[in-house]
Amino acid sequence: MRRPGTFRTLLSCMTVTALSAGLAALTGGSALAAPDASSPAANPMPAHVAAPYFEAWTGESPAALAAASGNKYLTMAFLQTDAAGSCTAYWNGDTTQPIGKATFGSDIATIQARGGNVIPSFGGYTADTTGTELADSCTSVDAIAKVYKSLVTTYGVTRIDLDIEADSINNTAGVDRRNKAIAKVQSWAEHTGHRVQFSYTLPTFNTGLAASGVALLQNAVDNGARVDVVNIMTFDYWDGLTHDMAADTETAAAGLHDQLAALYPKKSSAKLWRMVGVTEMPGIDDFGPEETFTTQDAVTVKNWAVAKGINTLSFWALQRDNGGCVGTAGANSCSGIAQDTWYFSHTFAPFTRSAD
Repeated sequence: MRRPGTFRTLLSCMTVTALSAGLAALTGGSALAAPDASSPAANPMPAHVAAPYFEAWTGESPAALAAASGNKYLTMAFLQTDAAGSCTAYWNGDTTQPIGKATFGSDIATIQARGGNVIPSFGGYTADTTGTELADSCTSVDAIAKVYKSLVTTYGVTRIDLDIEADSINNTAGVDRRNKAIAKVQSWAEHTGHRVQFSYTLPTFNTGLAASGVALLQNAVDNGARVDVVNIMTFDYWDGLTHDMAADTETAAAGLHDQLAALYPKKSSAKLWRMVGVTEMPGIDDFGPEETFTTQDAVTVKNWAVAKGINTLSFWALQRDNGGCVGTAGANSCSGIAQDTWYFSHTFAPFTRSAD
């Protein structure tokens, strides 16, 4: 996803291919130890969750907007370093917003007290094109893992999202460091009684991941890093065609399911669907009116997501969930279509539920 004034890179130059079947990622593990008493209480993620992205650089309160929109879970974007070469992550790459309870801590605690949680997200288009995505910037696997751990212990979050696109998805060294860090954090969590999941948010065609996305997941398998959710951005296809956005969400996810089957051959189809997430852009996306996700598309996608039993239903972004700029493409603060305020939130929020 993007920061203000930026766009995702063209996907049309990439070829979607499925890599050969790989080793299954490590799953199992011993009984949990007692959690670190210094960590905030952690609400486990539901088996099926609606978690729209919240643009964390706007100065708004995530807890206030979550309450107003009816969302229990938010994906908070983004964390990145302030400069390439750094191993210190900040919210929005802003050195005045370090990972600490003074930055969003009260908001996150309020959301958790309501029975929800937030999913901190690293990367995004700006970080992924400026060398400030954490694993691109930092060459120490241990230092990357330390940052991920700090989110768990500081805020009591139970999932971390990694939005990897543009230059980052092709940075093989960064991909490898990131996956090694994930594996380290998962081992730490198992031995300390913490809960932590990792999701990858990746660009997609309407037929599934590009080869670069599959290669990223293959590297995770090779490093023993468990990927809990693969969240595909089902918008900005950049092919110049007019899209049925709901139908293309379904075909993109079906393609992802088949690619995951090659990577995780021991998983059942139902378990593979439970690894799938989709993120929409409500209204007119930043490609233009040829890619318009309508209110009816939202109903269709939500019903499909329930039927398939996918893991995550999201959209970019919460601040766009209103009809304040009809006809405008890719705005940060409105959808560009006529809609009731919080229509997409109210449609997706009932998707959140525990295992069937």
